[in-house]
Amino acid sequence: MNVQKATINELNVLTELFDSYRVFYKQDSDLEGARTFLKERLRNEDSVVFIAYDERNPVGFVQLYPTFSSVSMKRSWVLNDLYVNSSARKKGFGEKLIKKAIEFAKETDAKGVSLETGHDNVTAQSLYEKIGFKKESNYFYYLSI
Repeated sequence: MNVQKATINELNVLTELFDSYRVFYKQDSDLEGARTFLKERLRNEDSVVFIAYDERNPVGFVQLYPTFSSVSMKRSWVLNDLYVNSSARKKGFGEKLIKKAIEFAKETDAKGVSLETGHDNVTAQSLYEKIGFKKESNYFYYLSI
C-alpha cells in the first residue's frame, strides 16, 4: 500500500479514478470533462490530490481544497473527495488516504481538515470517527445557490 501526491504526470490515472468517483455519485461518465477539470486543478494548484496504490495499481484518491480562517489566521483543508475502487474497499486504503490528508495538513501548518458527508453514509461516518474526526455541533451550515 503506497500513497503519493499526484502531479500532472498522474493525470491519466487520476482521471479514471475521478470519473469512477463521479459515477458512484450518480453522474454520467465524462472522461474528457474529468480530465479537463483535474488538469486545471493541478496546474493552477487549486487542490492537492493523493493517490493510493495497491502495489502498482491505482485504487483510490483523496482531494483537498484550501480554505482560510480569518479568526485563526490559518489555512485549513477541506477533504472534498475520497474514493476507493470497490475491489479495494475494506482493506485500509480509505483510512490511509485520510491519514495522509491529516499529515499533509500538519506539514502545511494548517488549522485542520474538515469534511462533510451524508446523514445516511454511516460507513463513512464510522471511518471518520475512528480516525478522530468529531461531528460539529456548534455551527449551522447554510447553502445558497
